[in-house]
Amino acid sequence: MRITVIEHEADAPLGYFAAWLGLPCDVIRPYLGEPVPEHAADGLIVLGGEMAAWEDERCPWLPATRALIRRSVAGGLPVLGICLGAQLMALACGGTVERGAAGVEVGTCALTFLPAAQDDPLLSPVVRAEAVAAQFHGDAMTSLPEGATLLMTGERYPHQAFRLGERAWGVQFHPEVTPEIFAGWIAATGRDPALAAEVKAADADLVATWRPVAEAFAGIVRTTGR
Repeated sequence: MRITVIEHEADAPLGYFAAWLGLPCDVIRPYLGEPVPEHAADGLIVLGGEMAAWEDERCPWLPATRALIRRSVAGGLPVLGICLGAQLMALACGGTVERGAAGVEVGTCALTFLPAAQDDPLLSPVVRAEAVAAQFHGDAMTSLPEGATLLMTGERYPHQAFRLGERAWGVQFHPEVTPEIFAGWIAATGRDPALAAEVKAADADLVATWRPVAEAFAGIVRTTGR
């Protein structure tokens, strides 16, 4: 079993997921000229990045990435889109992504699980009333693709986690991010260092919440590939 990973920039890697998944990952780096494959391996993860999901001229690999997501979802392959990856999934499958009207959502945020998450294969291991997640996005999924199931919501932006079909998920937040990676994002954008300190202070809670999700995704890949 192998997972194809689309990494959009060096500063937004797999982070914690590299160890948590427990499966070999083939990391594709199109920003270095590596071609986006026609088909993913046994699973697909599309990571975040500071570009917008529609900025094809700036990032010419985005159309191929959206096409790969669309084919993977249609084929029933396990797919996980993280932040930009979730936005690319929404756009590829008929949803809408725009600049966030409520501004940049950054730092630790409390999110609410919706009833549909109770039986969801990815999120059911961690369902509770609320969970804290690390956030850093300025764009938002303003409408989800037809047939999508909303699994988590937030006060500022309602579309925080969704499922398409049986085995494709998009999450607006960053379950994979380490405190060191997040601190790099804050420094690179000149934001308040207190935001990085906030994420570092919540690290134990973030790990306890999101590691089971990474492990659940790997389990879905293993089961689907048999």
